[in-house]
Amino acid sequence: MSIRPERIFLVTTLVLTAAAAVALYLLQATTLTIAVAPKDGTEPALIRAYAEALKSAHKGVRLKILPFDDVRESAKALEQGEADLAVVRPDVDLPANGLTLAILRDQAMLIASPAPSGITSFPALARKRLGIVAHRDADLWLLKSLMAYYGLTLQEGDAAAGPVPAGQVRLVPVAEDDLARAFAEKRIDAMVAVIAPAAPTALRLVGIVQAASRTRKVDFVGVEDGPAIIERLPRLQAVTVPAGLFGGSPKVPEEEVKTVGASYRLMAKASMSRTVAADVTQHLFELRSRLSDATPAADYVAAPAYETTAEATSARLPIHPGAIDYYEREQQGFIERYGDWIYLLAVLGGGLGSALAWLRQRLRRLRRERIDVVMDRLLEILAEARRADAAGLDRLTGEVDALAADVVRYTRERETDTRTMAAVMIAIETARSTIADCRRLAGEEVPPRRSAFRLTAAE
Repeated sequence: MSIRPERIFLVTTLVLTAAAAVALYLLQATTLTIAVAPKDGTEPALIRAYAEALKSAHKGVRLKILPFDDVRESAKALEQGEADLAVVRPDVDLPANGLTLAILRDQAMLIASPAPSGITSFPALARKRLGIVAHRDADLWLLKSLMAYYGLTLQEGDAAAGPVPAGQVRLVPVAEDDLARAFAEKRIDAMVAVIAPAAPTALRLVGIVQAASRTRKVDFVGVEDGPAIIERLPRLQAVTVPAGLFGGSPKVPEEEVKTVGASYRLMAKASMSRTVAADVTQHLFELRSRLSDATPAADYVAAPAYETTAEATSARLPIHPGAIDYYEREQQGFIERYGDWIYLLAVLGGGLGSALAWLRQRLRRLRRERIDVVMDRLLEILAEARRADAAGLDRLTGEVDALAADVVRYTRERETDTRTMAAVMIAIETARSTIADCRRLAGEEVPPRRSAFRLTAAE
């Protein structure tokens, strides 16, 4: 058995190719499935823009979009393992394995009426007709929960259904184009919307309410008991609408309004690696300016608020450790991410190198053993030649030639020590000289001798 230089080159090439393949696998883009809802919300457009931006920017993450009609379905997809990421509204359905990466949109419950209406608190809504422009089932649940907290019952119906019974609030669907007329005809007393306060739609709706007021002022219903309500409904969140958000002359609202709301969140499954979760979060904020060109919804993407890491991971809506790594600038670099793989490859490479070195040393020893066998046989031939007859000398001559040819072949196939080869050649020449001397003593004609070195060249 032997190792030729081309074989060593082949093994080295295979090792380097395997290492390159592993590196390529580690560096290729990670494809994640994301469940997106609601169908009529702003989130689908945002996620589509994000997926396109990741691809065009050649980031290490790709998104496969799985659309759903309702956020309950997208939450279930994450919980059941059909998706790696999902758009979730926690107050509707919070997946057991979902951890927050980012807030896509904060929504506040805005209840506004033309001033002076006197509707500035929930108890003042009793026996009133509340117009709602567009709503989802989740918004309805939120309204009913808040009404129940203040001892009111939300009644869905038509504005012309007669007087509103005591202790009830009638919810009247109204189109945005019909909102001003509804106020003018006294079909509604106030307007409600669960919406991002700074969204263009919110600005338009409050502007319609303001236009319906003789004083150009708007009354807002605040939720002063927000902390207590959140204790009872922990998936909601406190929202403060700053003074003057909807206009500065006159200032609308005149003072900040405290209310409650919900959020649409980008959540990842808890089992997602911190590295991948950090990358998804980082790219979302890095590419936000590019996303804003595609959809205004990108402007409302925000990081979840927290003060300490312990608070972030133990909150009612916990944040993924990978997202925390990004927010606290503790992301892992290439060495930290793939250090174990690099170490493993180094160990394997070192082990392979050691094995090759041992094998080469072993083969050298075998070569030396083969030369030693030849040398021993040549010494034996010296003794046998003095006792051999003519036939025996012929046999020994042929054996010496065969040994010389064997040594030549061995030398061509392998690197051989010069001193060892010199000793072998001396032994061959000595054996031939001894056989020739024995022939002369026996009175035989001695054929011309061939030098071992000439034989080597001829072979």
